[in-house]
Amino acid sequence: MPVPWSSMLLSPVRAEDCGWPVLGLAFAFGACVGSFLNVCIYRLPADQSVVSPGSRCPQCGTPIGWRDNIPIFSWLALGARCRACHTPNPGRYPLVEGATGALAALALGVFGATAAAAVAFIFTAALLLITFVDLDHLFIPDEVSLPGIGVGIAAAFLPGGITPLDAVAGTLLGGGILWAVAWSYERLTGLEGMGFGDVKLLAMIGAFLGWQAIPAVLVIASLTGSFAGMARIFSGLGRRRMRRVLRRFGPGALLPFVRRTARRTEIPFGPFLALGAVVALYHPSITVPSHFG
Repeated sequence: MPVPWSSMLLSPVRAEDCGWPVLGLAFAFGACVGSFLNVCIYRLPADQSVVSPGSRCPQCGTPIGWRDNIPIFSWLALGARCRACHTPNPGRYPLVEGATGALAALALGVFGATAAAAVAFIFTAALLLITFVDLDHLFIPDEVSLPGIGVGIAAAFLPGGITPLDAVAGTLLGGGILWAVAWSYERLTGLEGMGFGDVKLLAMIGAFLGWQAIPAVLVIASLTGSFAGMARIFSGLGRRRMRRVLRRFGPGALLPFVRRTARRTEIPFGPFLALGAVVALYHPSITVPSHFG
């Protein structure tokens, strides 16, 4: 039974042969990619080029020299501030760099020095980029998800992973399910309950992981998204509002209040789809078997 990417250990350098120095190099490479992801996270929502101009302070516009652009280290060395204007730099910068470095080391550690590791890293780095954009702006950039569909289908032509047919079916199934849910909800309620960016994201996930992963990704995303939504509803502000409702209208008004609050609470679904995709990538045993019967 083909399992997404896990059988593509075609290089003489196997996963178990990757010692700490090699994984450290992978982390450093991934952190450099993460520095570029920070640029994309900032510029894509503003429809700015991610290539030109070069890195510069968003507050004073001073170009950032190479010594101030070393992932993680420069942020720490400068005390999380711009060298020129001393404006604080967000902690998200080293977080994204460190997370991308960890994703590179994880892909190499699991798959070895193979095409599978490269595909897994590209896929998960794209998911990380999408996650932070969606958290900040509540939308998923087409500049990532649409090319990602093509990359995922192209990667299926590599030997040992899912088949191109599985990738195409995953694209259609993933995008089709969420499109049907979004369309039905909007027709029934008159409200937009899910952005079509999520539709394209799940189509991209299906292209990389195949149709077999779609049920697991949706279950994980739905459960974790629901928990996050409930946590937000029952946060400090939510609890204070519920206490006012209880005092004024009694316990019978609590459930309608929670329902109305849930409809008005915007929760980005992209990060939870990304989480489900990463779990399905590294634990393919939770996906649907590749053959019927």
